[in-house]
Amino acid sequence: MADAPAIEQTLRGIRRTHGSVPKKKRAATHDLVRTILEAIPETGIRNLRDRALIAFGLASAMRRSELAALRLEHLTRAEDGVRVLIPKSKTDQEGAGRTIAVPRGLRIRPLALLEAWLVAGEIAEGFVFGRMRKGDRVTGAAMSGEAVALVLKERAAAVGLDAAEFGAHSLRAGFLTSAAATGASLFKMRDQSRHESLDVLAGYVRDADLFKDHAGAGFL
Repeated sequence: MADAPAIEQTLRGIRRTHGSVPKKKRAATHDLVRTILEAIPETGIRNLRDRALIAFGLASAMRRSELAALRLEHLTRAEDGVRVLIPKSKTDQEGAGRTIAVPRGLRIRPLALLEAWLVAGEIAEGFVFGRMRKGDRVTGAAMSGEAVALVLKERAAAVGLDAAEFGAHSLRAGFLTSAAATGASLFKMRDQSRHESLDVLAGYVRDADLFKDHAGAGFL
């Protein structure tokens, strides 16, 4: 059997000849997010914001634009977590609004990290994840969607991961990948991600189950 370097050399030759499919950004799954969060200090305004942003971004599976536009009045406390109103989104052009749930959680603890940030940042109204100026001063302005991606990239790089592998979609994809890997219902996944088509979500499930009960397991 050919060794790994020989296989990689062959694949590079194929890519040079035929081109390659654009590489998808890496999903920031629950285990990666836990590693990233553990490396961020639990003190300091910017650190608290970034911890909350990453944890809540994963737990909500929101698009980067939705996360950046999230306002305090969109959150409603519940016994088991928080309800999040998304007034308008890519799949809700009429602005009817959709509500999702973010549980308190036992491992990532998105709600606890969010509450710590809101208290430290003295966020009483307006945007939940506000833009910060030099000196870690909180402003009333919203973050940009690109800034959400940059926070994840910076924090991923801090734990030795390749920042280039992560993007704005990584947290949303991380939720779906993690949900599929832990056997979540396809319909429950759609409740959170609000995808119009189940085909996209089915792809996450197929990827998670690629080696499970493999057709060749009995003879390979």
